[in-house]
Order: sequence, then C-alpha cells, then structure tokens
Amino acid sequence: MKNKRIPTFEITIEVNNKLSYRIIKRAFDILLSSLGIILLSPLFLIIAILVKTTSKGPVFYVSDRIGRNGYTFKFYKFRSMNVDADEQLIKLLKHNEVEGGVTFKMEDDPRITKFGKFIRKTSLDELPQLWNIFLGQMTIVGPRPCTVREFHLYDERDQQRLAVKQGLTGEWQVNGRSNTTFKEMIEMDIHYCAARSIWYDTKIFFKTFLAVFKKEGAH
Repeated sequence: MKNKRIPTFEITIEVNNKLSYRIIKRAFDILLSSLGIILLSPLFLIIAILVKTTSKGPVFYVSDRIGRNGYTFKFYKFRSMNVDADEQLIKLLKHNEVEGGVTFKMEDDPRITKFGKFIRKTSLDELPQLWNIFLGQMTIVGPRPCTVREFHLYDERDQQRLAVKQGLTGEWQVNGRSNTTFKEMIEMDIHYCAARSIWYDTKIFFKTFLAVFKKEGAH
C-alpha cells in the first residue's frame, strides 16, 4: 500500500539528483543497512531485552514521520520513553527549550526512562532505523524525518528540507545536534540538500562516529 502524502509548499531549492549519485547512494544504503542488521543482531537482542525488562511497554517506538515530498512512513526506534510519552508532550510543551517551539527539547525530560537515557546518549535507540533504510523509506545520510506535529508548524522555508530522502545522520547531527537552534538546523539541512555528493555523504558518515563518541548534543 502506498504511503499517504501530506501536501507541502512547492520545493524550489536545487538538489543533486544525478542518476549516478542516486544509484550509488541507494546501493550503499542497502549494503550498509543489511550488514548492520545482520552484524548488530546480537546487540539488538540485548537492547530489546533491557528495554522490556526495565520499563513497561513495547520494545519499539513506532510513529508516523514525514519523508521526502511529504510522504509519511512508519519510523522505528528502540523505546526510550514511557508509553504515554506522546500524551505527556502536550503538557510539557510550555517547558520547551527550543526557540520557536517547532522541535521539542527539555533538560531532564521526565518521559525518558532510566535505560532510555543511556540509549539516547549513545544513539543506540536509533538502530532500528536500519530497517527503514533497507526498505528505502530513509537513507544513511540526510535530514532527520520530522513528526507530523512538527510538520504542521513548518513554514515554506522549513519544508524545503523535504526535497530529499530523510536520513539516519546528517549535517545537523554532526554539527551540534540539540545544541543548535531550529532555524540553524533548517539551514544546515537545506545546505546539505544542495551540496550533497558521495564525498560529502562519506564525510558526514565518518564524522557521525566522532559525534556519537563525544555525545555532542545528545539528549
């Protein structure tokens, strides 16, 4: 069944859509995601057991996210929050520390479980997105997929980041992550859309490991 598309503003920015780039990028996505799923399967199992035994609720957090050109898809993460986290968000929005209120960040977010704090700090909660990448819904390097709530707060400039497939890591993640403002994130993503190339993707991919090791901006 085809994913639902939410209407967007006109995408006007120029992006690198060369056929050779798209073929190589997709080939690497399939190779790296399949290898990751196979090689990290023991780690997946350990994390799944710990998520299940340290808090009530399912192993995975599944939500609708907005991908390229406004198409929705099911987005997977290891659950790092209480099961009623989405409902609690409404009450916590007044504590949002991000200027503009589009994305949400709160120091000592009460929705996060004890084990959840660890997997978020180490980005291990993101590993199930390898499945999204394998299916072609996401890519290794690209702008992060936004929630439906965030999408409806986007202006025309913000929606330009939807010009390309959304990714597991990207320019924002390796350049400050939660330490940046929302508008800085948007400009980084738009810059990536215009500048992306195999070399640029490779550079961001390897910088991701350094960012994860240093835990820069991870909350």
